[in-house]
Amino acid sequence: MGNRIYERAQMIHLQIRNYSELYRIRIFIVQIWWSLLDGRAHCDDCGLAQAEASHSIVSKPKTAQTKDTMFGTRHWIADGGLASTLQNLGYSVDGDPLWSARLLATDPNAIKRVHKTFLEAKADMVTTASYQASISGFVKHLSITDEEAVKLMTLSVSLAREAVNEYCRENQKEGEKPLVVGSVGPYGACQADGSEYTGDYVSKMTEEQLKVWHRPRMTALVDAGVDLLAIETIPALKEALAVLRLLKEFPGMKAWVTFSCRDGQRTNFGDPFGEAARKCHEEAPDQLAAVGVNCSPPQHVSSLLKEANVTLPAPEVLPRVVYPNSGEEWVAGKGWEGRSTEWSYVTEVPSWLRLGATVVGGCCRIGPADIRDIASIVAKSPSL
Repeated sequence: MGNRIYERAQMIHLQIRNYSELYRIRIFIVQIWWSLLDGRAHCDDCGLAQAEASHSIVSKPKTAQTKDTMFGTRHWIADGGLASTLQNLGYSVDGDPLWSARLLATDPNAIKRVHKTFLEAKADMVTTASYQASISGFVKHLSITDEEAVKLMTLSVSLAREAVNEYCRENQKEGEKPLVVGSVGPYGACQADGSEYTGDYVSKMTEEQLKVWHRPRMTALVDAGVDLLAIETIPALKEALAVLRLLKEFPGMKAWVTFSCRDGQRTNFGDPFGEAARKCHEEAPDQLAAVGVNCSPPQHVSSLLKEANVTLPAPEVLPRVVYPNSGEEWVAGKGWEGRSTEWSYVTEVPSWLRLGATVVGGCCRIGPADIRDIASIVAKSPSL
């Protein structure tokens, strides 16, 4: 039976030219193959005749085997804003060109304490303090060598890993451990001028220039052993595609891509969000663990998820990740201003889950208490 399935799959491969249709056929074939292996197949053709007849497979798979192995089997809780939580502890980071990454050199234990605080708030992962970090930035603002800068980037991963291990040991957690996610912020973040919220710089840079700039940090994070990369707060499709093409230099590593968006339809640079998400998926289908939105006003997330659901495979195939900010506005040189007292962040979480969000957390100005509230809501929601 396995040979017949393979032969029929080859016929379909030759017949179908459209990439997205071919991708869904491949997903369907994997579903059938696993059914054969676990004894649940009860028919000779296993539905492939229907696939040949229509060249269109229902986008939502019926079995768990087709789900992404990293996020597709349950809901996950991401952490919140590292820098804003450090601020609440008395550290001054806004206006600093290195932002929270400076503490890698001045007070690394503070970063580890915040990681553990988010884990205690039921986060399933912690994100490294490398968002606004770059090798060149460390060299310039700390007056250190390239080698010392790489060590600081590596330290961001070590601190997150130590926090995970200490949390698991202190709470007698066995089995699956929280993930260590390497933060890959946009080029604009490291300019410390707020341009990550406009993306204007992408018009002045080539794809190769973007790749050259991102490569040292990505190399350091991967070499240090992150479980996943978060290509996050990306304002423009051009930069997202450049980083995903760079990701192919690290074939064993997966990543999610999240865009920063100005409204419910477009990225901060103005790209249609749904199309941007689709092109990311097409660029790196084997390495893209999830796609979504972060550091954007939470009231836009539901609309953005709807846009993604039109252009992407079902969330069971390509998970969605959302971790917006508190809805405030970033003012370069000052920080976040204008938090609304009339709008509750957590009231939107059930809607995000219904629209397919698999990973839910927070970004700037979302602290451990908020993450605990989100985790409580997710725990009461239907499982995937």
